[in-house]
Amino acid sequence: MKNQTFGNKKRPLTSNINLHIKKKIVKCTLWSVVLYGAGTWTMTQVHKERLEAFEMWIPRRMLKISWVDKVSNAEVLQKVQENKSILDIVQHRKFRWIGHILRHDSLLRDISEGRMKGKVTRGRKRLQMLSDVISKSYEVL
Repeated sequence: MKNQTFGNKKRPLTSNINLHIKKKIVKCTLWSVVLYGAGTWTMTQVHKERLEAFEMWIPRRMLKISWVDKVSNAEVLQKVQENKSILDIVQHRKFRWIGHILRHDSLLRDISEGRMKGKVTRGRKRLQMLSDVISKSYEVL
């Protein structure tokens, strides 16, 4: 979906528009699509790698750098005067969403805290978004 969205916006971003304007177009149009619902995601390593790859794919397209050119990610980020930030944005959105959920007494709070009544299912314990947020908050402290 993200590549299709970018494909629709490719012409203005690969044309001879000022780089500053290209970056604003990306932040307004693409990030909103890519990060839709990011506060509720349970992130795995594969998801993180794909988001980081997409984050680097966009500036390479803006600068018209081919995938066969040997240009490091650091050089690309330096040329567009940006930093890697997509995973930080996802984490910030998770903190905001969890804060909103935990302030209210609701079924969603019970589910996210794992206080559901009933029989425990077999198999490996599922990844929980709350445990991901808690582990990240200890890294921040």
